[in-house]
Amino acid sequence: MREALANEPTRYVRVLAALALARAGETVAAERLAIEFEKAYPPDSLFRTYWVSSIRASLELTRNNPAHAISLLQPADAVELSTDYLFFGATMYPAYLRGLAYLALRQGPEARAEFQKILEHRGLVANCPLAALAHLGLARAYVLQGDSAKAATAYQDFLTLWKDADSETPILIAAKSEYAKLH
Repeated sequence: MREALANEPTRYVRVLAALALARAGETVAAERLAIEFEKAYPPDSLFRTYWVSSIRASLELTRNNPAHAISLLQPADAVELSTDYLFFGATMYPAYLRGLAYLALRQGPEARAEFQKILEHRGLVANCPLAALAHLGLARAYVLQGDSAKAATAYQDFLTLWKDADSETPILIAAKSEYAKLH
């Protein structure tokens, strides 16, 4: 990540780096980028509403403050289906983060709604990895709701999409383990 920032410090790379750093627990570096973006863009800009709120929410998820993450993402709700000049289509990152926050709060129906929103707009998310990860989030939401049949289907959908992924990928290992526990 640091190499990407050093070699290609475009806005696109810096946004992805901030999100990755926040989720990886490198909160100081992610916070520094968020502050940099807040200084560079007006408060009501699409960039701040969508991306800075996503970075800040990612930081709160890492800090185990899912309710605060949800509140930070509230302004992004109005624009999360927008296309963005940084990416082709829309990543729907705010919806994904909101889904993760609801999972952390053990609020299955709310988490399901966020992940389902991503899956219902597949044309927008194109080949963004969050489209595949939404299946896993949906499976976990169904587990919280006690619906093993729907959870199994969502896990199968995720595992089918990731069938050629590196078998040592932690999220894939976790998904396989969770799926096995359903049986």
